[in-house]
Amino acid sequence: MEPAKVRLSAVEYPPVPAQLRTPGPSDNVCKQELRIFRAHASRPRIAIIRQKFRLDGGGERIVQLMREILAKQGHDVTLIAREWQGGDSTEKILRCNPARWTRVQRESRFAHQALLLARQHRFDLVQSHERIPGCSLYRAGDGVHRCWLEQRERQLGPVSRQLLRCSRFHRYMLQAEREMFGHPNLRAVICNSGMVRDEIANHFRIDAEKLFLIHNGVDTARFHPRLKSMRESIRQQLLLPSEAPVFLMVGSGWERKGLTQTLHALASVPAAHLVVVGRDKAAGKYRRLIARLGLTARVRLAGVQADVAPYYGAADALVLPALYDPFPNSILEAMAAGLPVLTSPKCGAIDFIQNDENGFVCDPFDQETLIEALRQLTDFNLSARLGAHARVTVEPFTPDFLESQLTRLYSHLLAS
Repeated sequence: MEPAKVRLSAVEYPPVPAQLRTPGPSDNVCKQELRIFRAHASRPRIAIIRQKFRLDGGGERIVQLMREILAKQGHDVTLIAREWQGGDSTEKILRCNPARWTRVQRESRFAHQALLLARQHRFDLVQSHERIPGCSLYRAGDGVHRCWLEQRERQLGPVSRQLLRCSRFHRYMLQAEREMFGHPNLRAVICNSGMVRDEIANHFRIDAEKLFLIHNGVDTARFHPRLKSMRESIRQQLLLPSEAPVFLMVGSGWERKGLTQTLHALASVPAAHLVVVGRDKAAGKYRRLIARLGLTARVRLAGVQADVAPYYGAADALVLPALYDPFPNSILEAMAAGLPVLTSPKCGAIDFIQNDENGFVCDPFDQETLIEALRQLTDFNLSARLGAHARVTVEPFTPDFLESQLTRLYSHLLAS
C-alpha cells in the first residue's frame, strides 16, 4: 500500500517510499517511485527550529536567509515553529505548538516536542535557534543567558536581584544552556560575534573547534549614505527640527537595549533629540520616564516600522548602549548608512567599533562617559567623519560574504 501523504501546515509533503530504504532487485518499484526515492536520498533534509517566526524580526531575517541559502544549495529545508507569520506559502512548515501555561512550560515543552518532531522526520541536520539540548547545530543569536543575567543584575536592588536568581524560568534557561553545549549531538555553534564565542568558550565545556565565528551580513546597497535624501521628509513627519542633532535607537526589548540609561544621559545633552524605532511591552513605563525627565519634546517613540531604512537617513548617529546584545542587525545597517555608533562593551558590535574611529564604546552604567559621548556626537563634523569610517568598516560584510561562510559550514557538516 502506498504511504499516505502527510499534510503539514504550509505544504504537502510527498510520500517517502519505504522509509528511504534502498530498493533491492526483488522490489517492484515503478520508475516514478524510484525518481522520488532518488530525489529524497540525494537532497539532505534539514530542520531549522525557531519558536516564533515573523519576518520583521532581526533573528527571523537570519533564519529566512539561512533557509534561502540552503534551498539554493538544493537542500530540503523545513521550519519547525510554534508561530509562523509571512513568507512564501510553498515553504515547508511543521507546526509545533504544545499547550503551555507558564514560561517554563513554553520553553521546555516546545524544546521537547520540536526535537521529537525532528527525530520522527529523520532530518539529516537539526539547526536550532533556541536552547534545545540534542540539536546538531545551534546559532547563538541570543548570546549566553548567564551573561545577560549578570548584566541585568547590575541595575537591580538586592531584593530584585535575589528574586531574579530564584526565578524558575531563568534556572530552566541556564540548565538548558548547560545541557545543550555539553550534549554529544552538538556538532557546531554559529557565533555572530567574538564576544559570544568567547563567553561560550569561557563558561561551558565545549571543544573550541565547534565554535564558528560568522558575522551577519548587511545589504550595503539598500543601507547606504544616500538615505540622507530622506532626512527632511522623515524629520517633518516626526516633527523634529531640521538642524538639530538626532540620535536613533532601533530594536525591541528596551531594557536590554539600554533605553533607560540613554534617556537619563540625554537629559544632560539639551541640544539632542532621540527617535526610538521598535516596541516594548512596558512602553508606558518609558513614556512616564520621558515625561519625568522633561524629554517629551525631544523623544519620539516611533513604533515598529515596515521599512526602517529612511530613519537611518534622518539620524546623525545610532545610540545603542546595550546592557547585553550579541550583535544587533541595526548596528550593521546604521554603519552601512554612514552613521557612527555608540554602543557598550557587552554588545557584540565591539568587534567593529573603535573609539573615535567610527563610534564610541561606553558602559551604559557610566553616565558621565555616556553623556560625554552623546555631546561629542552632536558635533556634525565629527559625526560625519566617524560615519564615513563606519561605512568603510562594514562594506566587506555583504550578504554574499555571509552566504559564502555559511555555505562552507553547511558543506562541512553535511559531508561529515
